Amino acid sequence: MKDLFGKAILDYQTNNTPEDLITETTISEEDEMSVTYLFRNFNEMPAIEQKALQMAKGKVLDIGCGAGSHSLYLQNERKLETTAIDISPNAIQVCQLRGLKNAFVQDILTFENEKFDSILLLMNGTGIFGTLKNTPKFLQKLKFLLNPGGQILIDSSDIIYMFDEDEDGAYEIPANVYYGELEFTISYKGEKEDTFPWLYLDYNTLQNAANDNGLQCELISEGEHYDYLAKLSI
Repeated sequence: MKDLFGKAILDYQTNNTPEDLITETTISEEDEMSVTYLFRNFNEMPAIEQKALQMAKGKVLDIGCGAGSHSLYLQNERKLETTAIDISPNAIQVCQLRGLKNAFVQDILTFENEKFDSILLLMNGTGIFGTLKNTPKFLQKLKFLLNPGGQILIDSSDIIYMFDEDEDGAYEIPANVYYGELEFTISYKGEKEDTFPWLYLDYNTLQNAANDNGLQCELISEGEHYDYLAKLSI
């Protein structure tokens, strides 16, 4: 991993001539993403993210924390004990520069020895699962990290709208894989990151996967564009 996503975050934090990230998926053309979006404050966040941060309680784990904006709000405004993790060393360096007390380079699947009251996976939190086949492995790990009475707050989107619809109202989706499984590519300052799998889960599929893995699943809120926030619990 070249950590280009983290490099963009670090360039912005250190005023090192940051540029827009270029993103591309198997079903979408190149699109520009301003790195400033990752540094937004609470009032600038989508309603789904605000709701998740308001629901957070107790000891919190923020998975895939990026620039740390969610964790900073929980630590500084909500006064919650918050641990932020990401696989990007550059992103974690930024989190530390911004004042996060507990920010670590860490893969969730190898994270151990602590349990939490709230676990957050935001900005399409199901993305890190990669594929539908991998989803049970991640759900079991998240379940293991929960304290009794704890909650997993996770968001995603049903991307069925990105596929063509025929005259009978049926969507022309791939026959051999789940339609939410994408390949994702990031480019930054002329460099291209290695392509990686990224998963969008519709709510019903997430609910079924959660139930299959001993977790209750509750729909908390829906956004304006096929996105939603769900709460998983034991």
